[in-house]
Amino acid sequence: MNLMYSSTRDANIKVTASEAILKGLSDDGGLFVPEQIPTLSVSFAALAQMSYQEIAYEVMKLFLTDFTEQELKACIQAAYDSKFDTTQIAPIVCVDGAYYLELFHGATIAFKDMALSILPHLLTTSAKKNQVQNEIVILTATSGDTGKAAMAGFADVEGTRIIVFYPKNGVSRIQEMQMVTQKGKNVEVVAIHGNFDSAQSGVKEMFENKELAKDLNARGYQFSSANSINIGRLVPQVVYYVYAYAKLLEQEQIQPGEGIHVVVPTGNFGNILAAYYAKQMGIPIQKLICASNENKVLFDFFQTGTYDKKSREFVLTTSPSMDILISSNLERLIYQIAGCDDKKNAELMRGLKEEGSYQITEEMKAGLRDFEAGYATEEQTAATIREVYEKTGYVMDTHTAVAAHVCREYQAETKDTAKCVVASTASPYKFVKSVMTAIDERYAEEDEFRLLEELKRVSGTELPGAVREILNANVLHSLECDVDNMEQTVRNLLDL
Repeated sequence: MNLMYSSTRDANIKVTASEAILKGLSDDGGLFVPEQIPTLSVSFAALAQMSYQEIAYEVMKLFLTDFTEQELKACIQAAYDSKFDTTQIAPIVCVDGAYYLELFHGATIAFKDMALSILPHLLTTSAKKNQVQNEIVILTATSGDTGKAAMAGFADVEGTRIIVFYPKNGVSRIQEMQMVTQKGKNVEVVAIHGNFDSAQSGVKEMFENKELAKDLNARGYQFSSANSINIGRLVPQVVYYVYAYAKLLEQEQIQPGEGIHVVVPTGNFGNILAAYYAKQMGIPIQKLICASNENKVLFDFFQTGTYDKKSREFVLTTSPSMDILISSNLERLIYQIAGCDDKKNAELMRGLKEEGSYQITEEMKAGLRDFEAGYATEEQTAATIREVYEKTGYVMDTHTAVAAHVCREYQAETKDTAKCVVASTASPYKFVKSVMTAIDERYAEEDEFRLLEELKRVSGTELPGAVREILNANVLHSLECDVDNMEQTVRNLLDL
């Protein structure tokens, strides 16, 4: 059966998986969603014996049905190879009563590597399948991690160019250095004078700009996206939740069919949506626990049914990849709980754009029963890093600490004894200053780069290759622009 994808804002728009990957975003501004979530076709017993690559194939073949077995396996093998520093790809570590799914063992030490290692291969394969002659321009906004992971994936990939916008002063110094030192003749990085939401909105507006699309085509270009709005980003993320369950089975930590909870530090909602899709596929996830930082627009949404970005201040936190007030991927969930009503979803998204908020119906609220939500203040995030380290010696990053705090709070309040898998989304080395200051405030005055060796000593782990690379790297990108000049910047870079 060929699984088709439709737009969340016009269900009459139907495309294949490869077409959805190529376009990134629907022409009407909607996101592509599968017409139904497929069910896993292998047993838990079989899953428990599989490698990451084998599980990736079992999951992705059900979503990407217009890819041949040979095409899909080639993409998987090219993606999940020696660029990861462990053969497990995503190891699970039991710490203080929770299972941490470490998603940061790839080339840029953040969970975005899990999907952005394979997206370039899916995209170039999709281009060939659809006889695309244009050069594909990957246009992406990043809150810190997507940008570097996308650039690393697409650098010098034939037939592509990539332009990344990130918020100046809105990412960690390590994150910024990872981006501005990125090599590749097809890579451009631009710092905007604004926050992530400004960057993301500017990128979405360019995708919806018909005049710009016409000018691009005239020069032999077309846009696609590496953000999690691209279904080619989302589908590979489903894999690691299936893998986590399989590994817990293999390690005899759970019995086949036993329910677990998944706790995800959440910004743009893609990572937790992938866990929701894994549940729909048949993985017995009981609760999807959405963990927010002080930008708790999602926490408030799950509490009230109102999504409101207009009446709150944007907070810069020590978990910058979650400093987001417009969680784009939530639209896919809204569409589903609205009964796949594209008109209702389009009306709500129009309210968000024009009024800055929307309210879902009581009937739609019932569709959120699989979700719980919590948030961590800056003080609670730091305290969690320190307490877990002092108790176990395990050092986690700030984003993982947000989820760990919410997990501990949920367990304490509910007395629920189901096992919890916490998505550990970044290496502590990526946010070394915040992590080390949380462990001991005397580190607050230290230089961020000098603290890397101290973190190595404290954690007993090796300095990741991604960090070693930037220590002596040259800055190659210094372009900056105002938010209202993003389109002109793209036009200049592409000589339109």
